[in-house]
Amino acid sequence: MNLISLGLVVFACNLAPMFAPPTWSILVYFIITHELNTAAVVLIGALAAGLGRYLLALATRALRNYIPEKARKNLYDAGQVLETDNKRKFGTLALFIVSPLPSAQLFEAAGLMHMNLKRLTLAFFSGRIFTYTFYATSASQLKATDLGNVISNAFKSPYAWALQLFSIGIIYLISRIDWRKHLKPTNHAQLE
Repeated sequence: MNLISLGLVVFACNLAPMFAPPTWSILVYFIITHELNTAAVVLIGALAAGLGRYLLALATRALRNYIPEKARKNLYDAGQVLETDNKRKFGTLALFIVSPLPSAQLFEAAGLMHMNLKRLTLAFFSGRIFTYTFYATSASQLKATDLGNVISNAFKSPYAWALQLFSIGIIYLISRIDWRKHLKPTNHAQLE
């Protein structure tokens, strides 16, 4: 039952477009307050986080029609620029694996840019397996500290809030760039 609760909480928090507590803090909380298998917590946490972010990106994509047409075209072209060049595609996948940016905004941008969400979610999932393993195995050390302070500080951090707002600003700026001029001629011709 505790693993199901963990999955539901992680899933719900990863559906949130911003200002949800970091998933690692939820995993650490469940490990410290319940007798749970660390490997199961990591796997369920990564799966629930990946599914939540995937659905967030789909929901954001569904809202594309409410964005001005020029911004919508620029976002689509940005996605094409990132997905048609192998170096950029690799860099994008790497960003989803180990990004210091809030993942909610990464998935929102990917949804708006109409990128391959399955591939990005798989990259996100594989990266989270490693990071969540680190946090989960370190959770026993947190038993000696005040867990409430650790989690509330992570959630209330002005730096975390500023980074989320900054990431939203980046998405806005991406929508303002004319990405079409960065497309290769063959891709440019296909879009017309």
